[in-house]
Amino acid sequence: QVQLVESGGGLVQPGGSLRLSCAASGFTFSIYTMSWYRQAPGKERKLVASINNAGSITTYTDSVKGRFTISRDNAKKTVYLQMNSLKAEDTAVYYCRRGGVGEYWGQGTQVTVSS
Repeated sequence: QVQLVESGGGLVQPGGSLRLSCAASGFTFSIYTMSWYRQAPGKERKLVASINNAGSITTYTDSVKGRFTISRDNAKKTVYLQMNSLKAEDTAVYYCRRGGVGEYWGQGTQVTVSS
């Protein structure tokens, strides 16, 4: 079955960096768009970044442009989110999601930006 497992979250100071990973299994990873979402406490889950199946097209929400980079390694069936210049408002649970038919999400990884 489809499985998405996020890792790499943690506590970081403002201005710091983290790299999230999402390891996929149970489907042909290389044919699907993959996305990262985040959900802050008391708020709805929102799209952060997406990458097409080949890794040639990426999109970002305005608030992370220039700071976050989404990438993927189809051989490793993994999608990444490099997060630089982190701000307190980036604090959230980060989820990866598979595109296409059906709702497939990972369990999430907590990112806390605080001094």
